[in-house]
Amino acid sequence: METASAYLFVYGTLLLPTNQFGRYLNVHCKPVASAKFKGRLYDIGEYPGALADDSANTYVYGSIYLMDDASTVLQVLDDYEGIGPNDPLPHEYIRTLLNVETESGSVNCWIYFYALPVDQHHQIPGGDYIQYLSNQSA
Repeated sequence: METASAYLFVYGTLLLPTNQFGRYLNVHCKPVASAKFKGRLYDIGEYPGALADDSANTYVYGSIYLMDDASTVLQVLDDYEGIGPNDPLPHEYIRTLLNVETESGSVNCWIYFYALPVDQHHQIPGGDYIQYLSNQSA
């Protein structure tokens, strides 16, 4: 498995304290910084989906984690995101590397991007999933 970076950018349900895989990250990763990348965030239903777009005037916001064992953590998350070797095609997500912006510069991180059409999904204003959920419950 390719692990060209030990950094992971998380923007969705993995940021929730109630998510068991989010708890897994907190045991096997160290939070590094808040970050963002140019793109769009969509409400896919019970979770969000992000698309990178250098020409966008919007950002997707999240957090960077330093993985203690990138190969193992990514294998666990690939299964969670439905892109493991035994998951049927087409995959809903794709994991790829992207430079994300922090206050102190850019960091090359693994990100799970949404890989299916978004035409039927609502774009999340502001690009921040946690803020979006907070506004939904208010």
